[in-house]
Amino acid sequence: MKKKELRSGYTTGACAAAAAKAATLLLLGAKDNFQTEVVEIPFPDHSRVSFKIHNSQLITHNSELVALASVIKDAGDDPDVTNGAEIMAEAGIQNSEHRTQNTDSLMRGEGQGAGYIQIQIKGGTGVGAVTKPGLPVPVGEPAINPVPRKMIENAVMEAIDACRGKASLAPAIEITISVPDGEELAKKTLNSRLGIIGGISILGTTGIVKPVSTEAWTATITSSMDVAVATGQKEIVLSAGRTSEKAHMKKYGLPEESYVLMGDYLEYSLQEAKKHNFRKIHLCAQWAKMVKIAMATPQTHVRFGAIDIKKSVEFLNSLGINVPPDREFNTAREIFDYINAGDAGAINKLPIEKVCNAAKSYAEEIAQEIPVVTYLVSYDGRITANSRAG
Repeated sequence: MKKKELRSGYTTGACAAAAAKAATLLLLGAKDNFQTEVVEIPFPDHSRVSFKIHNSQLITHNSELVALASVIKDAGDDPDVTNGAEIMAEAGIQNSEHRTQNTDSLMRGEGQGAGYIQIQIKGGTGVGAVTKPGLPVPVGEPAINPVPRKMIENAVMEAIDACRGKASLAPAIEITISVPDGEELAKKTLNSRLGIIGGISILGTTGIVKPVSTEAWTATITSSMDVAVATGQKEIVLSAGRTSEKAHMKKYGLPEESYVLMGDYLEYSLQEAKKHNFRKIHLCAQWAKMVKIAMATPQTHVRFGAIDIKKSVEFLNSLGINVPPDREFNTAREIFDYINAGDAGAINKLPIEKVCNAAKSYAEEIAQEIPVVTYLVSYDGRITANSRAG
């Protein structure tokens, strides 16, 4: 049976740019009935993509005319928490007395004459604010990353250019990006860990979301380490999942900024930790993932290969852990239970520590000069064994 090809989608940054262009067209071309049901915007690779506008309207706010437009994000077949979210843009004329020195601006023509247009991009409801250093956006600014910001500027400038000669152009346009459900959606992300408070981030480096790609995971891993360095952390905690992370937090309580969810991206995370010059790496995982790491598996997700039970048994025996090779085991959990059988629920630490030590050795091969301590997290969420310190 032929495998279904997964469908790509569009980033929050691309959706924000399309909504901003539609809102600007509506604002500046109000008297000319500009078509804003579909807009086309430029992408970073110089391609062009059309977006359907979900909603658009002109309203009066504080006696000023403003335009609203929105796009429903389509992430394709990627399991993105923002898939289906409404990304909104509000466009308004900015009065000179309200302009700030931090205004993002583009220039058309020479000097600050008729060809000069300022564009200020702001974050509204549901767009997070940056509160920690280390991210590509300064502390205090809305979490709208540089590429999406540039996409918004370029899209708005296209709208301005389209309205020249058909509408009175103001010297400054203010664009406010909002996500009505952004604050709730952000609870399903790592934004609070990164110091992004109050909503989601407007992200994307290409405008395209590739389904089930590594880009989102690896970008978050790198950003987490950037924040750790910027907040003075010398040690990093890599965990395969939330349960493992919570277990380490509960027992050792290192600063929140030192915890990085690596998921299944072991090799990438260790290489990034080396690039960031951390002094020590703590590595936490449950049994199946720890065995995979001990067996020198650089990428531990099941789609890169489910754990081979027969090879696992052979490997454990090579460590001196007596697991009968002729016994039928269906899962790694069954092997774990066999090793600990007869101990009234206690963990038989000696064989478990051997696995932790093997995982430590492999991790240190990748991290090179950085020492690694591995921690096995039990199925009930407790750290039950760790590698030797040396």
